[in-house]
Amino acid sequence: MKLSIAEISRLIQGTVHGDSAMIIHGVASFETAKEDQITFAYQPKFLKNLGQTRAGAILVPENVTNGYGCLIRVKNPQLAFNSLVRRFHPEIHPGLGVNHQACIEDHVTVGENCAIGPFSVIQSGTRIGNRVTIHSHVTIGRDVVIGDDVEIFPQVSILHDTQIGNRVIIQSGSVIGSDGFGYVPEGGVYHKIPHIGYVQIDDDVEIGACNTIDRATLGKTWIQKCVKTDNLVHIAHNVVIGENSLVVAQVGISGSVTIGRGVILAGQAGVSGHLTIGDGATIGPQAGIAQSVPPDTVVSGSPQMPHGQWLRVQRVIAHLPELKKKISELEKRLAALEG
Repeated sequence: MKLSIAEISRLIQGTVHGDSAMIIHGVASFETAKEDQITFAYQPKFLKNLGQTRAGAILVPENVTNGYGCLIRVKNPQLAFNSLVRRFHPEIHPGLGVNHQACIEDHVTVGENCAIGPFSVIQSGTRIGNRVTIHSHVTIGRDVVIGDDVEIFPQVSILHDTQIGNRVIIQSGSVIGSDGFGYVPEGGVYHKIPHIGYVQIDDDVEIGACNTIDRATLGKTWIQKCVKTDNLVHIAHNVVIGENSLVVAQVGISGSVTIGRGVILAGQAGVSGHLTIGDGATIGPQAGIAQSVPPDTVVSGSPQMPHGQWLRVQRVIAHLPELKKKISELEKRLAALEG
């Protein structure tokens, strides 16, 4: 594929400073781009070094007034670059239709323009919307509902009664709707609690690879609109994650936690059960959340504390050996004076 700078500018609604007739053959990073490729720059370390890239054209913020080579000024260079990546590298989907090696049970409804890959299994009572892509080796249990324009990658398991909205992406190896971790102790023996609830995933959610999202004990585990989860995330039974929240890799969320809208859970954070995290809160990496978090706050550490306090604590920790030595010396001097 090739596009002129003028065509690219129209696609991303940008303003050209340079040769509009130049032909671009692809996209690349700032460091590796060649003369026939386009890149982007929005961070100061790149904007002050525009002359160091060999790219034929650079997407830059609208307030950049000078620079090296051909510039296209746009409101959000990274977002505009994303659209160009999709244009130059369109996704490759399997052929439409049900592969002859897939297993589709009776009473399954499949919408128009769907693709179901080999060795996938879809059990009775499931309803699949239009333009859904189900890659190979996917297992979908009974009475699952899947909306339109959903893509499910290989080795995903979606268990019975799960409800999935429109434009959802589920990456490889994730398990949706497995039983939660719940047992009743008696006489030194743990008795399994039945989990008869379900998982609901709303529109425009993306689930990363190797996520586990447990079904509710009763009611539902609910992932609301536009939530994005990274790889290796665990979401326990009856958790609610509010709209437009981000859950980064290796986060673990215990049962019956309610997470508000626009929350960020950074990598390896852990949340104890039955807590509430307010709208707009940010949980720092490796934080251990043992108490509910108010809205619009930033917490870090284990146990959690305000992020500013955590930073001060971290600065002190490095000096603890010296402080211990000084305290020991002071104790000896004080003992000598008292003697």
